[in-house]
Amino acid sequence: MIFARHERRRPRRRLTAATALAGLAALLLSACSAAPPTTTGTTITAQAGPSVIGDVPTALSSFYAQVVTWTSCNETFLCTDVQVPVDYTKPDGDTIKLALIKLPASGKRLGSLLTNPGGPGGSGVDFVLDGAKTVFSTRLRGSYDIVGFDPRGVQRSAPVKCISDAQTDQERQQSLDLGNDVDLKRAQAQAQRDTAECVKNTGPVLGYVDTVSSARDMDILRAVLGDPKLDYMGFSYGTKLGATYAGLFPRRVGKFSLDGALDPSLGVDAVAMGQAKGFEQAIRHWAGYCLEQKDCPFSGTVDDVLAGIHALQAAYLADPPRARDGRLVPESEFTNALAYGMYSTSLWEPLSRALAEAVKGDPSAMLALADYSADRNADGKYTSNTSAAFLAINCLDYPMDADVAHMRAEAAALQKASPTFGRLLGYSALGCTDWPFQATGKPAKIAAPGAGPILVVGTTGDPATPYAWAQSLAAQLDSGVLVTWNGDGHTAYGRSNACLKKAVDDYFVDGTVPARGTTC
Repeated sequence: MIFARHERRRPRRRLTAATALAGLAALLLSACSAAPPTTTGTTITAQAGPSVIGDVPTALSSFYAQVVTWTSCNETFLCTDVQVPVDYTKPDGDTIKLALIKLPASGKRLGSLLTNPGGPGGSGVDFVLDGAKTVFSTRLRGSYDIVGFDPRGVQRSAPVKCISDAQTDQERQQSLDLGNDVDLKRAQAQAQRDTAECVKNTGPVLGYVDTVSSARDMDILRAVLGDPKLDYMGFSYGTKLGATYAGLFPRRVGKFSLDGALDPSLGVDAVAMGQAKGFEQAIRHWAGYCLEQKDCPFSGTVDDVLAGIHALQAAYLADPPRARDGRLVPESEFTNALAYGMYSTSLWEPLSRALAEAVKGDPSAMLALADYSADRNADGKYTSNTSAAFLAINCLDYPMDADVAHMRAEAAALQKASPTFGRLLGYSALGCTDWPFQATGKPAKIAAPGAGPILVVGTTGDPATPYAWAQSLAAQLDSGVLVTWNGDGHTAYGRSNACLKKAVDDYFVDGTVPARGTTC
């Protein structure tokens, strides 16, 4: 399955044979904080006017025309809630509230720039709180209100709730080999129990956290923000969300940047294979870097480095060691730390240091990286619901084949493509086998005829969303414009170079569309 997460905007995905997805789970862009924004008494009331609502079904008009009150929060931000229907086929039924935050434009305002950091399951509120002033350039922050939202099912917006923090810790310490029939049955039973917890703790909204519903929510947000067209910057899974919006509302697309693109035409098996190859390429790039450093814990060739890592993986699978805090570190968590290190070159050195300690027999630093990817604090509290939301959204978005023979064949193919990560990228269907709601999504190309130019930003060494996916999405969209960054890590804007930043900024601020074939 697809990842998300970040550390200043770096989507991630967790590999875990022990948790509900049994495959790579979701990571995202920047470190998230579960605490709600701190509010003060200053308020601003806003209501969408007729010119920005557009042609909408009468039954939805009250949502588009709702009055919202923005309250000062965290000193320089404004926060509010927006009401949306749970089920768009029954707009007179139950409703939920979506949490929004914005950093007002510091200069001559052009409008609102809505953003999503990835996932699925990433908090846009946390993303803007933690990263708006570092990810987005001074030019963009001067021209746009930077607006983040928690999509339905995420963090503060009718969040999906499944197992407890203690149960999560327990599951992360399990060592399971899903090629083994006994362990597979244990994982199946665990997934069934976890699903029951999701149903019990979340309620009916669990069946309506799909991407199409979230994209429809975005059009209500557009109107509430007062914009006749939506300006949007999406990263990782946020590209799928943005492309889905463009397919539903092409005439309401303003300026769009889809960075670290998912290919909406791919099913889960093809996604897993693309990521298997992407992460294997990435760790080979890291290995080359490591060998050039004097403190690299390995020596020889790139293949020698990988052989050393594979030996550690085998040891952790056979006999998981304990970290200094007493927790077991199974192979799945060791490999999660490896995967996390591939999201940004800024993590390559910390990963090298952690592996050096692991080679000496101490897995604590590797567990710390895995904890960070899981949004776990040192006190054992998990600060986001990303993993639970990731599961729920993907179970609705993708049809999955849980036939054991199929999953075993897929796992073998993934292992062949990626000796380091492939084994844990399989078995994604396990978490959705007993899901009480049928998948409503279906992989399909998106053309969005009638939309203005849409930037699709691809990174040549992106492990989580391979560059080929950006090429594919740009070709699918009638107005897609591919912009390439020759670099490593996940996504580009905010961490690449001046060339890429200028191309994106000029597009949003001046309306200058990059020349086709632009490479930075």
